[in-house]
Amino acid sequence: MEDSLPMGETDVTAQEGRSTAGPSPIVGEAAPEPPATSHAAGTSGWQARLRSLRSPGRPRIWFEILLIAVSYWLYSLVRNAVPEQKAQALANADWIWSAEKSLGLAFEETVNHAVNSVTWLIVSMNYYYATLHFVVTIGVLVWLFRRHPGRYAATRLVLFATTAVALLGYYLYPLAPPRLMNGANFIDTVLVHETWGSMASGNFKNMSNQYAAMPSMHIGWSLWCGLTIFALASAPWARILGLLYPTLTLVVIVATANHFWLDAVGGMICLAFGYAVSRAWYGSLPHHLPKWVPSRQGSRLTGVRSARLPRPSPEPAPEPETAGARRS
Repeated sequence: MEDSLPMGETDVTAQEGRSTAGPSPIVGEAAPEPPATSHAAGTSGWQARLRSLRSPGRPRIWFEILLIAVSYWLYSLVRNAVPEQKAQALANADWIWSAEKSLGLAFEETVNHAVNSVTWLIVSMNYYYATLHFVVTIGVLVWLFRRHPGRYAATRLVLFATTAVALLGYYLYPLAPPRLMNGANFIDTVLVHETWGSMASGNFKNMSNQYAAMPSMHIGWSLWCGLTIFALASAPWARILGLLYPTLTLVVIVATANHFWLDAVGGMICLAFGYAVSRAWYGSLPHHLPKWVPSRQGSRLTGVRSARLPRPSPEPAPEPETAGARRS
């Protein structure tokens, strides 16, 4: 009788001058893979980190507040640090005005005088210009944060990229607003009606660069708000208001003589750039991304309405045993 081999050893039998290895007693165990090199591990780590950054995630409230506050502070700092270049800004304004006249679309002065003749209307527009630019934009960000967390980061990136490229426009193309043009007949409605409606007029003129009119971020931001509401809102009236908001903003910036209509075109171009950046980073336009996203701790969906998922019904409690059953 052959001696049995100890467990784990290999049975080797000599056949025709060759040795044949028998099967290992541990079936199905894969051979250990060689450890990854530090370079491969580092590359994989960076790739995973990049995929994580490019994947929509649940925004964090305090991080977003800090990010928006710091970003706007930097935007104001850079915008106001751009050299005013008054002579060049006035020359550019004359060129814009001449170009619009050659196109037969130099209507800003007519609108400015017509609206200024209705005191309550122009005063309302002055306050509109000063406040809604910030109030509506922040309101849309809050709405996105609460109701569309999966689309928040991508839509916020559109806004940030739009604003960043606008700073480049302020530096490369200083432009005086119509109300500051030499020899023109525009009315500075804030000064005439003594209202608080422009950071570049009256007591606030030293707080903002007066020659940073191209592109118009009043149009860039309001169109961002309008398109976001139109794409994501479910109520028809909200979608209509979304489209009306940038349209009314265009009327306001022209009526108050703060911008040419070509400044609005510049704002639209900046917004298109912002959407292109967001699409390149996230691989899709913001409104095509999922509304809800998994939390970072697990697969549970996050968001206000995500907690209303159906819960599994509890299992029925076992019936108590009868006395006859216990005796049997």
